[in-house]
Amino acid sequence: MSATSHQQHRRRRTYALVATAAGLATAGALAAALPATASPAPSGKGGHTSRYQDVQLLSFNDLHGNLEPPSGSSGRVTELQADGTTKTIDAGGVEYLATHLRQAREGNAYSVTAAGGDMVGASPLISGLFHDEPTVEALNKLKLDVTSVGNHEFDEGSKELARLQNGGCHPTDGCYSDKKFKGADFPYLAANVLSEKSGKPILKPYWVWKKKDVKIGFIGVTLEGTPGVVSAEGVKGLKFKDEVETINKYAKELQRQGVKSIVALIHEGGFPASTSYNYDCDSGSAGSGVSGPIVDIAKNITPAVDALVTGHTHNAYACTIPDPSGKPRTVTSASSFGRLYTDTTLTYDRRTGDIARTSVKSANHVVTRDVAKAPDMTALISKWNTLAAPIGNRPIGYISADIVKDGTESPLGDLIADAQLAYGKELDPETDLALMNPGGIRAPLTYAAQGAEGDGVVTYAEGFTVQPFSNTVNLQDLTGAQLVQVLKEQVSGTNAASPKILQISAGLTYTLDLTKSGADRVVTDSIKLNGAAIDPAATYRVAMNNFLAGGGDGFTTLGQGTNPLVGTDDLTVLQKYLTANSTPTNPIAPPAADRITVVQ
Repeated sequence: MSATSHQQHRRRRTYALVATAAGLATAGALAAALPATASPAPSGKGGHTSRYQDVQLLSFNDLHGNLEPPSGSSGRVTELQADGTTKTIDAGGVEYLATHLRQAREGNAYSVTAAGGDMVGASPLISGLFHDEPTVEALNKLKLDVTSVGNHEFDEGSKELARLQNGGCHPTDGCYSDKKFKGADFPYLAANVLSEKSGKPILKPYWVWKKKDVKIGFIGVTLEGTPGVVSAEGVKGLKFKDEVETINKYAKELQRQGVKSIVALIHEGGFPASTSYNYDCDSGSAGSGVSGPIVDIAKNITPAVDALVTGHTHNAYACTIPDPSGKPRTVTSASSFGRLYTDTTLTYDRRTGDIARTSVKSANHVVTRDVAKAPDMTALISKWNTLAAPIGNRPIGYISADIVKDGTESPLGDLIADAQLAYGKELDPETDLALMNPGGIRAPLTYAAQGAEGDGVVTYAEGFTVQPFSNTVNLQDLTGAQLVQVLKEQVSGTNAASPKILQISAGLTYTLDLTKSGADRVVTDSIKLNGAAIDPAATYRVAMNNFLAGGGDGFTTLGQGTNPLVGTDDLTVLQKYLTANSTPTNPIAPPAADRITVVQ
């Protein structure tokens, strides 16, 4: 598996914007042609069928196997209040997600549920220990109809993804019960993921939802940059094509088949101007409140596509972004970890077979924990927790307070880098420093007990949730000049627009000047190791996970290291460090996170 960052930005090609005469009709004119409300009833007296039919589209994204409520900040959302203040709400957990989705569907005869990828991968122990079979079972019970693949669906390679789709026991670990794993009841869509051998999509490119005379096509893609955020082994033998070109290609194919209502499921996203889930990102103008890769994608996808369900960035938004003809089009994302779901109303015009797009309404809703738990989900969680408990409940360390993963440099990032440096010195006493990618740190370590272990106790399950990828911790040699270049790659190249700040081990210090631009934001003269300036000609022994060692997350210079040595997995390294450096009476305190001086 690979540790990925969710702020994946890359330079995207510029597309010619195509305006069509039909598309240039104003929104007001189109709205005037619609009834005040679309009829929810399929027929009236004498069997007359209403022209318009509201279809409920429920969607979510980036669940990442979070069956149980996520801990700490990963299990909360921010809500904007009427007076301009904000409050946080505890959210998430499939027992509650199931209840919310089932309640939302009540009274909606035409309802379809879709997802925007990363349903699995980087999962907590209850799912990750069993190669995410528990999550697929949960999604089946949730009545998920369709999802796109995300980059994390490739953490264990395309063969394992095919097993999640089609079923069967794991090739190494076998079956976990007397029942054979049946796979997903819903299709995974991978329109832009091609086999290098055949040149064809490895899974279905699209799927059509039908109810009576209403039909809506779904096209699913993941970000073209998936190979840059997944280990090389996970994407071996695969090609990832451009999202816009792929969606436009299959939109034409669906139209040739008579399917004129189309939704794109895209595992790529944006960054809203507010972290509040209910922020009105159209308050300035259409799409003005969101930035990032999804904006360029949305502006160039054919107007034949009526709505975009997105993901990857773990943000919340329900916006409109103009399509190539200038018409507003809904673009949504429901945060991550099952904390939100999006409810979108698509008004289907039976006369044209298309969505009357000016009537589309969309909003995100919190998966609050003040509703009844879904009993079938409680039973599913209990079953898998029973199997995981002997491994997951074992204490591996002790902490004196929450160790958070938030911030440019985080206390948990420091702790993990220190653990990898200590392990590196075990492998080779000449090891100088360690680097850790922030996207590989999946959750905080929380002081409050998650179960019966007691406050301050870190269990194996909690450690697994923090580092679930089974990356190895490797050593390699870099010159001082290369080390400086690596630090500059945090804020340049593919990381220029959205910096990826590596977490660093004790002894390495430097200044990050955000008032400057590009690579200059890392102040070269400030980079020091144990108080001494970096010597460009000297050799430094560096510990890092295999994802970074392969040049992942845009750190191409890390892929040029020499004298490699492959170590054990990163979770074992963290476990060793916690066990060696903490006791119930002398727990580890959160590191100060003072190695990087940030100038703003």
